[in-house]
Amino acid sequence: MPGMKEIATGLRFPEGPIAMADGSVILVEIERGTLSRVTPDGKIEVIAEPGGGPNGAAIGPDGACYICNNGGFEWHDVNGMKLPGHQANDYTTGRIERIDLKTGKVDRLYDSYKGNRLCGPNDIVFDANGGFYFSDLGKGREREVDRGGLYYGKTDGSALKQLAYGLWMPNGVGLSPDEKTVYVAETITGRVWAFDLKAPGETSGEAAFLTGGGRMVVGLPGFQLLDSLAIDSEGHVCVATIANGGITRISPDGNTVKHFPTGDPLTTNICFGGKDLRTAYVTLSGQGKLVTMDWPVPGLPLNYLNK
Repeated sequence: MPGMKEIATGLRFPEGPIAMADGSVILVEIERGTLSRVTPDGKIEVIAEPGGGPNGAAIGPDGACYICNNGGFEWHDVNGMKLPGHQANDYTTGRIERIDLKTGKVDRLYDSYKGNRLCGPNDIVFDANGGFYFSDLGKGREREVDRGGLYYGKTDGSALKQLAYGLWMPNGVGLSPDEKTVYVAETITGRVWAFDLKAPGETSGEAAFLTGGGRMVVGLPGFQLLDSLAIDSEGHVCVATIANGGITRISPDGNTVKHFPTGDPLTTNICFGGKDLRTAYVTLSGQGKLVTMDWPVPGLPLNYLNK
């Protein structure tokens, strides 16, 4: 894509970028099992080594980094790219973890819900009340795949709530500008769902077969797999798109869809930073790169980070 600039390369399946005020970008390296920092000059520094499969990441109200840890994958080399496969042979559980950015200390907040383990937590976003929404994509094995869900948790580890269950590989999660809607992208179906909220952590829709009360915003045609997402200042859902590698910008009503290609079929994550939040930071996981591109409008400021 014209205007795309490479910031770092050599990353081991990067995801979960967070554009920090000092110009650095914190992200996870799933295959490496680390939370890492990319400095403005492209150097890569390890902050913490939680192991497993650190995935989505977000800064919480206490300044710590909260990550979705999917528990790990088996990895495969395909045409020069590292690809995640079934759950790792040493997999035990997925979990939500808190990481102190100064010390690298890792604390586990949640690894189960009402006796059922979290299988593969994937993406996370904080609301203005200090709670966080996250998706559990599930894990795949040789002949079976977990069902996925949407959850809401508190940072002190005291409460976890299931908002929807039965989704098909829910991945990206984001909040509308007024925080009255939480969006969820399903990987395998290429669909984006919207869950209307009546209060923090409370959906207003009645539970329904497969959707848990969500309404479908869009279903992309053809073979397009959806990964993580961010919301821009106009409320558009900007979702990383696999196979048709790039970022797909979707209006809240689903009527307008525009694709921004990146050249990497494993484009996995996006966040906003830079001056006026007009710079999109994008992870090209197939190539192990972090790149930037100019975005048509500013990104939506994140709670506890950009405000």
